[in-house]
Order: sequence, then C-alpha cells, then structure tokens
Amino acid sequence: MTAVERPAAGAVDAASLPALRRRTSAVLIASQILGGLGVATGIALAVVLAEEVSGTESLAGLAPTATVAGTAVLSVPLAALMTARGRRPGLVLAYLIGALGAAVVVVASAVGSFPLLLLGMAGFGAASSANLQARFAAADLAEPQRRARAISNVVWATTLGAVLGPNIAAPAGRSVSGLGIPETAGPFLWAAGVFLLSALLVAVLLRPDPLLTARALAPAEERTAEARSIRAGLRAVAASPRARLALLTVAVAHTAMVSVMSMTPVELGHHGASIDLIGLVISGHIAGMYAFSPIMGRLADRLGRLSGIGLAVGLLACAAALAGTAGGRPGQTAAGLFVLGLGWSSALVSGSALLTDSVPQAARAAAQGLSDLTMNTAAGAGGAAAGLVMAGAGYGWLNAVAVCLLVPLGALALFTREARGRDTADAGGK
Repeated sequence: MTAVERPAAGAVDAASLPALRRRTSAVLIASQILGGLGVATGIALAVVLAEEVSGTESLAGLAPTATVAGTAVLSVPLAALMTARGRRPGLVLAYLIGALGAAVVVVASAVGSFPLLLLGMAGFGAASSANLQARFAAADLAEPQRRARAISNVVWATTLGAVLGPNIAAPAGRSVSGLGIPETAGPFLWAAGVFLLSALLVAVLLRPDPLLTARALAPAEERTAEARSIRAGLRAVAASPRARLALLTVAVAHTAMVSVMSMTPVELGHHGASIDLIGLVISGHIAGMYAFSPIMGRLADRLGRLSGIGLAVGLLACAAALAGTAGGRPGQTAAGLFVLGLGWSSALVSGSALLTDSVPQAARAAAQGLSDLTMNTAAGAGGAAAGLVMAGAGYGWLNAVAVCLLVPLGALALFTREARGRDTADAGGK
C-alpha cells in the first residue's frame, strides 16, 4: 500500500460507505453531464469543420474517425495511470487532454491545417475516454447486487449533455465571430472550457478516490503492485470466460450500433429526408442509448448479466430488422434506430457489470481499459467498413451484416449461461 492509499482506508468504514457511494455517484454524474455536453457540442459540427479546412468532402469523415482513434489509443495509458494512482488522476488527465485537443482544433481551423485538425480531434477523443471510464468508477464502491444500476446511472447522465450539446453549437459558433476563428470551430472553444470545468470538478470533489478506497477494502493479497498491473488485467480477462464474453459483448454491440447509426443519415438522405427529419431520427436514437439505461441496469441486477446480454442481442437484432427493411420510410427507420439505442444500452451496462464482476478487484482498472480499447477499435473498423458495405450492397445488407455479428454473441451468451447452470448443479450434487 502506498501513502496515497492509506487515508482512504482509514477514512472509510461500514457505516460511512453508503454515504461515500452516494457522494461518488453524484460527482461522477455531474462530471458526466459536463463531459457529455462538451463532447456533443464539439462533435456536432466536426464533419462540417473538417470539410471547410480540408477543402473536400471526401476527407471530412476523417475527423470523427480521428476522435474514435484517439479514444481507443488513450484508453490503455489512462487505465494504466488509474491502476497505479486511482480514478481521479486518470479522469482529470483525460479531461485536460480533451481540452488541449479542442484548443488545437481551434488553432488548426484558424491556420487552415488539416493534419493539425486531425491531431486535435484525436486529443479531443480523450474526453470520451473519461466519459467511458466514469461508468467503471461508479462500480468501484457499488454493492455487487447493485453494480449494474450504479453503472447505468452514470451512463444516463450523458443524456443531458448529448441532447443539449448540438443545440448550443450554433450559439457557440456565433460567439467567436470577429475573433478570426471560423464559426464551426466555436463549439470546440466552448468544449475546451467545459472539459476544464469537468477536470476541476473531479480533482476537487472526487475524494476519497473510489478505486483506491475499494482497493484498500480488498483482501491483502490483491493489494500488491503485481496484482494490479496491466499484465495482471490481461491475464484476468484471458482466464475468465465470463470476462471474455463481457469484452466481446461491448465490442460487438458498439460496432453494430456505430455501423448502422453512421449510415442511417445517408440512407434517409437518399430517400429525400430533410436535415430536420434526420436530426429527429438521430435524437430518438440517442434517447434510446442513454435515457433508459437505469432500466437496463435494474434488469441486469435483478435478472442477471447474461440475461441482460441476451436482451441486448434481441433488441439489436430487432433494430437491424426494422431499419434494414424500412426502405427509407422515416417512421420505421426511427423505430429501428430507437431500438438500436436500447440494445446498445443494455449491452454496455450488462457487459460492463459482467466484466467488473468477473475479474479480481486489483485487476479491474486494467481490464476495463482493455474493454474500452477493444470497443473503440472494433467500432472504428466497423464504421469504416460500413461505408464500403453501404456503397457496394446497400443499407439493408449493412443491417444483415450487423445481425450476422450478433448471432455468435447470442449463442456464446446462451452457452455460458447453460455452462454456469451445469457447474452450479454439479456443485450442489457434491
């Protein structure tokens, strides 16, 4: 144990732990609202800004790709920092890198440098890493039977920022007029300020550190530096079928969601839908992703993580069927995208809770960083492939491919559940 960890251990006992859980959850929810607001504000006009700076529509899609790449690449270093020093330093650094990345985007837009813009977008992705890691911070001190609910509450908080962000992008753009900065870069200037505020909030109020506190309350054999190394996290995931299933669940669900969602505006546009209508469809999708996550958390806690994963697979497959057969009809497409968001929510909450359940406490931060790396890398590849499938075969076939990804996941979840039941029966027989 280091000197950093001892105060947390001494300050927390069984009587004070419930209050600390509530305080930690409140701080994480507040930071998630701010972080989600900053990400949504900046990303709303990212493609438009990239087209302006690059001078060509063909390169505009590289801006969100750079953000996803930055989120993925930074996941493991941030997890390593959290493993060594706790959640607070990792979250603060991630928000600071996000703020720096947003500032670099503003500078790049002012000087007209597209490579610098992509570098800034990659740094901007660190704020998304912070938002993702916040859900695991909520699980550090949660009771095992309420862990999915704790995760889902933090995921739900993103709803407010995700909804408000695009709506303040226009005022943010107008605020920089006369400063020599393109209006489309204004949201990134605001995002930088929001990320700085998030970093300050976490640095001041996330005390004691939830990960260090949980570690101090863990068995003595799990407190060694070796037990909480990145290598130990990799070994823990490799040794646990349930942890591997959790990793696969989050990665496949995120890939299917990103692939279908990213091509839906293109499909609707081909059928003559207006920008306002497309915006409504995507807004409904975002509501499905975040607004109902507390329900998904309660279901995962009450019915079990594997049932939650099964629900996610069913919802995602239903969504693909609805959207893929819509033929451009906006009502059916909107229903499909809403259900797609619900399925993603169930997968993220259940998968994250299952991963946390399935590895030793000391190795959790490393395993969780690996999960976010896998999730964003897979989604980045899926998003790139989605454009090729869309161009070569169409939107319907893109949804069919998504279903093909989901079928093995559902079979694996069912097999894992049956295997667990057999193990329990064998143990009872002995």
